[in-house]
Amino acid sequence: MSTFFQLIFSGLETGSIFALATLGIIIIFRTSRATNFAQGVMGMFNAFVATTLLITYSLPAWLAAVIGMLSAFVTGIVIDLLIIRRAKKANIVSKQIITFGIILVLLGVAPMMFGSVPLSFPRFIDTGAIDLMGASLTYNGLLNILMGLGMMGILFYFLQYTKWGLAVRVTASNEQTARLMGVPTSLVTMGAWAIAAALGTLSALMLAPAINVNVAMMENVQVNALIAGVLGGFQTFHGPVIAAYLIALARNLILFYVSDSWGEPLLLMLILLFIVMRPNGLIGKKIVKKV
Repeated sequence: MSTFFQLIFSGLETGSIFALATLGIIIIFRTSRATNFAQGVMGMFNAFVATTLLITYSLPAWLAAVIGMLSAFVTGIVIDLLIIRRAKKANIVSKQIITFGIILVLLGVAPMMFGSVPLSFPRFIDTGAIDLMGASLTYNGLLNILMGLGMMGILFYFLQYTKWGLAVRVTASNEQTARLMGVPTSLVTMGAWAIAAALGTLSALMLAPAINVNVAMMENVQVNALIAGVLGGFQTFHGPVIAAYLIALARNLILFYVSDSWGEPLLLMLILLFIVMRPNGLIGKKIVKKV
């Protein structure tokens, strides 16, 4: 049983990384009607910012992460003002292509600004571990799990119980109606891009100690975040987050108990089968338009 719980805790840590990136994608999709394929690259770019500041000024990891997330806020605002807002009338496919353009820009700018050599970002908590149900969980792993759950809990609270959250939900439901009701939809969209970039950066910095900060660090996270969005249903905020955790947990269990070589393809086949049987996702609902 200790091995089982070890896999569960590892899956929860990985799931937190996936879920933060997924939530950023969903917030942008619901407010901008665009699938943000650049979510991972935005996180990567600002992870470079945080790591460079950490190395240059010998900052503690937590302070570098906070500055990196603030940098991500600015990045999201700039992207919205200079690119997304100017393409507001573009169709969905065009907006998706624009996010691919953002990927190319950031992938080109990052090596120019920070160099092509991977950088090392330390754990938030260097040493120490606790035993839970026979499994060993590092303090840093526990912190990552709590940060992921805590950050999403805070965002869900704001989405559900605050005026800003109401503005986001109204904009997500019907942007034109929201504007007629006096909701500043442009400001909501800008905030969505800023928050999504910050979530992607936190996700990248949680992952960084394991693989270092490099231009390709978020590729796997981006893919799994998009899969989680489809699996959970893009019509809800919480469905994709739940799906992100399920993917991470299922991946660990299948790789260990079924096959370490065929586990990944098997998981993808199971997800595909589920989506074929339930196209609207785990929690997503079928949208019916009345004429």
